[in-house]
Amino acid sequence: MAHEIIHPEGWAPAKGYANGVMTPEGHLFIGGQIGWTAEQVFESHDFIGQMEQALRNILAIIEAAGGGPEHITRLTWFVIDKAEYLARQREVGQAYRRVLGRNFPAMTMVIVAGLVEDEALVEIEATAAIPR
Repeated sequence: MAHEIIHPEGWAPAKGYANGVMTPEGHLFIGGQIGWTAEQVFESHDFIGQMEQALRNILAIIEAAGGGPEHITRLTWFVIDKAEYLARQREVGQAYRRVLGRNFPAMTMVIVAGLVEDEALVEIEATAAIPR
């Protein structure tokens, strides 16, 4: 059985990449999600707004694969402004819990010089294990 491409219904096409790839064993690899909508539009130009949208995007991909936030095993965060991230820790936690609840997978935070989409302030990739 081949890998399955996971693409939430109604989302604009991913060009040159897959939003999610599911293995036959139930391992879901989610490509880096940024703070734009399903139509690839940035509605927020604020770190917290973009972070929350990126997490909602991750959840949408997991749900399209038949899972939920409890199936997330890893998140890797790419942030362009370390100072803002640190200054807004309380808001980060509140936004995180609004989207993913109290599910805390293994996480890595990387500070980067920039992201491919100029408007993006954060990119988050994820891995999930969804029982088959």
